[in-house]
Amino acid sequence: MTDAATPKPAAPDRAAALAEAPVVLSVRDLEVQFRTEDGWLTAIDGLSYDLRRGETLGIVGESGSGKSVTNLAVMRLLPIPPARIPRGKILFHGQDLLELSPEAMRKIRGHKISMIFQDPMSSLNPFLRISKQLAEVLAIHQGITGSEAKARVIEMLARVGIPDAERRYDHYPHQFSGGMRQRVMIAMMLLNTPELLIADEPTTALDVTIQAQILDLLGDLQRQFEMAITLITHDLGVVAGMSDRVIVMYSGKVMESATADDLFALPSHPYTLGLLRSLPRLDQAGTGALYSIPGRPPDLNNRPPGCPFAPRCEFVRAECRTTMPPQVEVSPDHRVACFATDEVRELVATGRHLEVAR
Repeated sequence: MTDAATPKPAAPDRAAALAEAPVVLSVRDLEVQFRTEDGWLTAIDGLSYDLRRGETLGIVGESGSGKSVTNLAVMRLLPIPPARIPRGKILFHGQDLLELSPEAMRKIRGHKISMIFQDPMSSLNPFLRISKQLAEVLAIHQGITGSEAKARVIEMLARVGIPDAERRYDHYPHQFSGGMRQRVMIAMMLLNTPELLIADEPTTALDVTIQAQILDLLGDLQRQFEMAITLITHDLGVVAGMSDRVIVMYSGKVMESATADDLFALPSHPYTLGLLRSLPRLDQAGTGALYSIPGRPPDLNNRPPGCPFAPRCEFVRAECRTTMPPQVEVSPDHRVACFATDEVRELVATGRHLEVAR
């Protein structure tokens, strides 16, 4: 494991404060399907989690695991049809977002719940000055226009680290670097001080220095506004540095969920273990050795019976190929869906999981 993927120890007072904080978002038994030529494809299957005020939840997994679909469902941005949500609830302060009218949802989206997408250039209109795009957010949700809107926009641009914000207020998106465009997007999402911010791969297209700056910025803004954050990423180093809790998804299902400290200290699902082994390690530098999980993710149109990870799993048992393991609590706030959890935990506890990865 690299130093970047070693989580910062959570302060006891922070953990205690989060435990007492109110639940902002509660997802219960969510299922999302898409119509295809071969029938209905299940992209999310039985997802449940809670997110508290001021907490950061990391959602990790390979491409196609269901990370982004989960949060598009929360935002009610899935195209229906071809998508459908046959079961589940998405409760925002106890109100089921799935039952709201489109008009009622529009009042929440971009105001109480905001989302940062991974490509700011495709999210910003290249033909409009950023002043118009950001001021529009205030006009729609708060009715603020004119000089007051301009002052609020410039203040937020400065707060997210745009230098000389007043001069750059009327610039076009192409006049900003990638990192600065992402800051503009963050400013846009924060103008209405949302209670929940969804960040979908917010640093994917940025170099590592800018990534660190953006993540530090999100952390600072979270403390200022007491926002809950859902962080979607494939980068476990980002998860370790930012998240309080982590959900590991595979083929639309939750394989493991735990606090960030517990997940990195004692991963208990073979898939989580495989993701951690895949990280570059300092003791392997220059050897060319880099572990990869064998096989490929399953075709969602032809998902195997039982555990979807079974065809790639080194701990597989006969029952894994026929029965999906239930979620089991292996320690407080640490749940795993696996029949071989004891074997995985023993391997990690002895340090032999690193030897296997060489």
